[in-house]
Amino acid sequence: MLNEADHIEAFITDIAAQDFGGDVELLVADGRSTDGSVARLESACREAGLRLTVIDNPDRWVSPGLNACIRSARGDLIVRMDCHTGYPADYLRLCASAAEDTGAWNIGGLVVPVGRTKMERAVACAMDSPFGGVHWTRHATSRDRVEVDMVHCGAYLPEGLERAGLFDESLVRNQDDDLAFRLRQAGGSIILDPAIRSHYIPRGSLKRVFRQYYEYGFWKVVLMLKHRNIISPRALAPPAFLGSLGTLAVAAPFSGVARVLLLAEVGLYVALAVIFGAATIRTHRERWSLLPRVLVVYPTFHLAYGVGNAAGWLHVGGRFLRWRVLQRSEKPA
Repeated sequence: MLNEADHIEAFITDIAAQDFGGDVELLVADGRSTDGSVARLESACREAGLRLTVIDNPDRWVSPGLNACIRSARGDLIVRMDCHTGYPADYLRLCASAAEDTGAWNIGGLVVPVGRTKMERAVACAMDSPFGGVHWTRHATSRDRVEVDMVHCGAYLPEGLERAGLFDESLVRNQDDDLAFRLRQAGGSIILDPAIRSHYIPRGSLKRVFRQYYEYGFWKVVLMLKHRNIISPRALAPPAFLGSLGTLAVAAPFSGVARVLLLAEVGLYVALAVIFGAATIRTHRERWSLLPRVLVVYPTFHLAYGVGNAAGWLHVGGRFLRWRVLQRSEKPA
């Protein structure tokens, strides 16, 4: 938790309403919030009759806070929950049931993006689409549990964390991807259960969306280099799109073929954005007046991720060059 005062009451209401019959301990790592989040959290828990432990997270980002909670946890199942997310009453029960039935080290469900303001709703629509969605999955219409590469948040068996290790505290973003990869490398499985659902409230401005996806793209490079592996082939699409646009734009003044290809690529992108945007507007039962906002969110996703990815490679390349220069300067004359 970091400055989530606007979401605390709804979050605690969801936890208090859970129909899980076993014991639950609530551990919250606070990144030294300055908006009164902790006081509102403690008050809401007292009113709901929930046992609460607040853990200081001086690093302020996600991974150290999660690890602090995991180290303090005493339960048979560790369920990661997010202040920006709404949870139906059966969430904990279904996570526990899936863990018992499958023995998977990580269990998760479908994430349904929802918004309150017009921009949040537009971002939610764009996310809930194969053309732009970080939370979208091809298993959205499935009724059966299925093994996947990763799930959003979800629940963890302590055994899996003991075998694969905790979250990498050097990663500001994409720590889920990293842990999921290590869980699978250690021999565990990750199960998506479509019966488990949560409702994610996205960022409410294009500036905040751009920053979020820029960070996703930047830290994906760090993750790929760490594991020397392409964690998700789908993640290569935005930088490839940005790279092709840049290349064709530079060549266009000098080449008729480049101009035609550039127009064709942009035209195809716009057409796909309209098609998928219209489909997700219909799925979310939104008004058609929201479509222009959805069409703006798509390129914000893709360009931010692509720029972040490029910045990640430039950062890594710059560090490598500085290392080479340092090596040469240290050689004896």
